[in-house]
Amino acid sequence: MINNKKVVVVLPAYNAERTLELTYSEIPFNLVDEVILVDDLSKDNTVEVARKIGIRQIIEHDVNKGYGGNQKSCYNKALELKADIIVMLHPDYQYTPKLIPSMVYLIAQDIYPVVIGSRILGRGAIKGGMPKYKYFFNRILTLTQNLLMNQKLSEYHSGYRAFSAEVLRSINYQANSDDFVFDNQMLAQIFYAGFEIAEVTCPTKYFPEASSINFKRSMTYGLGVMNTAWLYRLQKTGLVRAEIFKKPT
Repeated sequence: MINNKKVVVVLPAYNAERTLELTYSEIPFNLVDEVILVDDLSKDNTVEVARKIGIRQIIEHDVNKGYGGNQKSCYNKALELKADIIVMLHPDYQYTPKLIPSMVYLIAQDIYPVVIGSRILGRGAIKGGMPKYKYFFNRILTLTQNLLMNQKLSEYHSGYRAFSAEVLRSINYQANSDDFVFDNQMLAQIFYAGFEIAEVTCPTKYFPEASSINFKRSMTYGLGVMNTAWLYRLQKTGLVRAEIFKKPT
């Protein structure tokens, strides 16, 4: 715990057997109380590795629900365990768990309710091997999103995030896509609900075992991102009443 707040790390996993143990070994258990792994019907031995290294909270999907669907199971379980702070960490070792203390301290001290590990602050993305086309589209999408949503994030596309439980209880994340655009929909919901988001510089690693979507999926994701940003703007002006911005029941 930190400041008497329970910290839970969630690992949305798919075919992570090669990197899971390394990721888990760097989690700071002097601060983290529980780890939840949700396996999205992996084709490898992710679940067996999770059991071997001692993860107690393991959820196995009997169908592949997608990246967003996996996160829904992660957050539902974390709230069920009465987490106060929830950290979403990819088990592919693309993001270092060593940043968890910095992220959770900002939330535990009630400075910010949400913290993102940004690959764009500093030179983490290019230095870590992010493909140049992904970097280019990251910058274009982020600029457009900031303009449409009247915000000022360095990026909207990092998968390294920490939330207070209050934030998760306040947004209707169950209404979001089960695909990769889930992450962007969450940020739009968080801003719409009036919460602020902090960013910390985060190094990243691109290597064969790290999960990454291909060019075609990236284009689908980009279109979903733009749709989300426009939906947010129209919602703010009162022209639409989108399901994702309704309060959870």
